[in-house]
Amino acid sequence: MHIKKIYTTKEMFWWTRFETMLFFFIITFWVSIYYFFELNWLKIPWTPLALIGTAVAFVIGFQNNAAYGRIWEARKIWGGIVNTSRTFGVYVQDMVNNEYAEEDWDEADLQKEIKTLTYRHIAWMNALRHAMRMPKPWETTVKHKTNQEWGARPPELDTNLEDDLKPYISDADYQHVINKSNKPTALLYLQSHHLRALKESGVIWEFSFLQLEDIIQELFSLQGKSERIKNFPYPRHFATLNHFFMWIFVLLLPFALVPQFASIGNDVLVNNPQVGKFFIWLAIPFYVIVAWIFHTMERIGRTGENPFEGTANDVPISTIARGIEIDLRQNLGESHDKIPKQFEIKLHTQF
Repeated sequence: MHIKKIYTTKEMFWWTRFETMLFFFIITFWVSIYYFFELNWLKIPWTPLALIGTAVAFVIGFQNNAAYGRIWEARKIWGGIVNTSRTFGVYVQDMVNNEYAEEDWDEADLQKEIKTLTYRHIAWMNALRHAMRMPKPWETTVKHKTNQEWGARPPELDTNLEDDLKPYISDADYQHVINKSNKPTALLYLQSHHLRALKESGVIWEFSFLQLEDIIQELFSLQGKSERIKNFPYPRHFATLNHFFMWIFVLLLPFALVPQFASIGNDVLVNNPQVGKFFIWLAIPFYVIVAWIFHTMERIGRTGENPFEGTANDVPISTIARGIEIDLRQNLGESHDKIPKQFEIKLHTQF
């Protein structure tokens, strides 16, 4: 089970407070010059602005759907890693035995092989989560001031891959893997070679070997799917233009909204002079609300484009990987004091 950041209404406004203050200053500026300098000619009709707003709404909706699709696909991939890892763990424990061996192995030697295979799988998960946290040029959401304010960071930023690999693999395996550009792939190669060697010694039955190789193949497939999302960003022309379109709409909106409130104020002025005189200032809260909605929806889409970037709303791959490790090591019979704890929850966020 994992917990992600759930924004309350208060936190959502705090998350977007800088942009909200900017919207307030923009509309206050336009209302002030319209009110004090009586610039009745400074306006645009609603029709073209409504067309722009409709187009922006469609593009934002498309972006949010695409971003959610990327997040959901990434979560399904890592859910598959959970299930496949558990299957691998139980297969290794039950299929590495003396049933078909030409010469019986000591039970201690069998348990050593089981532990080596299990630990190497844990190393693979650690290598994969580190690979997914490697920064890409298009991953800029995490650098936003309000995203950094939560004070929570993915653990991959506070540890290095070398330290997370050494406890789980031999020195020979470490030297073999550390020089490879794709370390998760190198670890799966070692797993396959190890399984073949055990099959040739008779410790793994040939049919069992094929089943375990199917697990390795599935892990390759899940790794490739995860790498596809990581290495292929949401198309930048969609993301960039959508951002520009949103700001064009937000900056043009006062030219139609302020004159509209001024016109309503003139109508009210006939029956209620005090209200009618200051009615134009009501454009400020209405503009801020409309601009905030458009901007926040667009920003939510941008936040969800890269589900492995390391923000509070990404897929919690570190927590998932650590949870699998805990399950595997507990089922190896290790004591609780030797098994690492789950990563700490910070501000209701797990990575």
